[in-house]
Amino acid sequence: MSPPPATDPWQHLRRFTRARIALGRVGTSLPTSEILDFGLAHAMARDAVHLPLNADALEISIRALGYSTIHVHSRAPNRSSYLLRPDFGRRLDDESKQLLHSRRPAAPIDFLIVVGDGLSSVAVERQAVPLLAELHKYIPASWHTGPVVIARQARVALADEAGEIMAARMVAMLIGERPGLSSPDSLGIYLTYAPKVGCSDAERNCISNVRPEGLQHAAAAQKLTWLAKQAMRLQISGVTLKDESDVQDIQCIAG
Repeated sequence: MSPPPATDPWQHLRRFTRARIALGRVGTSLPTSEILDFGLAHAMARDAVHLPLNADALEISIRALGYSTIHVHSRAPNRSSYLLRPDFGRRLDDESKQLLHSRRPAAPIDFLIVVGDGLSSVAVERQAVPLLAELHKYIPASWHTGPVVIARQARVALADEAGEIMAARMVAMLIGERPGLSSPDSLGIYLTYAPKVGCSDAERNCISNVRPEGLQHAAAAQKLTWLAKQAMRLQISGVTLKDESDVQDIQCIAG
């Protein structure tokens, strides 16, 4: 009688992560099911990069939350140009700049929100509205937020120019992150105090992996609001602004 098959010690770890571990093998190859699953994940990641953002549907959903909106476009005329020339995605086209100048409010904007398609329009369509709904609960009523800027063919730095034109004290860019093979719909948030053209990545605070399987929308909204309040108080952002929101939560629980 042959002995029972040995239990794979890696198998129980699969319930803690969507990373590709403990895939098994058939001879020297992966099982057919795992090869097919990898192909599907790769196709979903490619689709997330190339699928155009449905900006009109997004605008309807954002307006339903009580926000006003503005549509803008980067200097990248199409997706191919956007992918080949990242610098085009970091700046607004002339028409968008004129539009923002015309919509600049008389009262200073404390906290401007920009929603950009980035490298995953799927992430924006799935995560931006739930995140904005949570943000609505935490943003101080005394802050003037201005309209939500919906940007197509956008890179992170495009928010700097939008914030500078709108004279915003801070800008938060909500943008689709580069898709992974297990996370094609992950949203990133980049907070910049005193935005202007030429800001470096060191001047931003980043909150990444915003999605139900990663950082929940409510938790991301609370973290962003905490950082924004500290940025407003200290008049800084980026590497000089340390995220201690989790430490303070622990101290409150312990107290």
